[in-house]
Amino acid sequence: MKFSAKALILFAGAIAFSGVALGQQRLDLGKSEYEAKCAACHGMDARGGGTLQPHLVSEPSDLTTLSQRYGGAFPTEMVWETIDGRATMAMGPHGAREMPLWGATYRMQAVAQHAPAPEWYVREKIVALLDYLASIQQR
Repeated sequence: MKFSAKALILFAGAIAFSGVALGQQRLDLGKSEYEAKCAACHGMDARGGGTLQPHLVSEPSDLTTLSQRYGGAFPTEMVWETIDGRATMAMGPHGAREMPLWGATYRMQAVAQHAPAPEWYVREKIVALLDYLASIQQR
């Protein structure tokens, strides 16, 4: 089966466009998850100062400076583990920290919604948050 150059260009363009659209959907999901789950502590601008800050033992970190604080690269793995939190679950519902264990929360949501693959649901939410946080880093 032969394809014309024009057909291949159109196909490649469609693939690229769908990747851009998927990336934008993930950023939008990440932003909405951030606003729903993180902004109360870290603030709408992600610099700290959320509405719950006065009630916290320690001040929430400025999430816009993660890349600066970690040598210029966004610390994806560290942020993933911090958001997920299930590795520290044995220490209590919040681990040894004030931050909720969002991985456990997302998994419970997935099970309650009868998601066919709960861990994929968890992954989708955390990856969207990571993409959003990476997008708001100070340059």
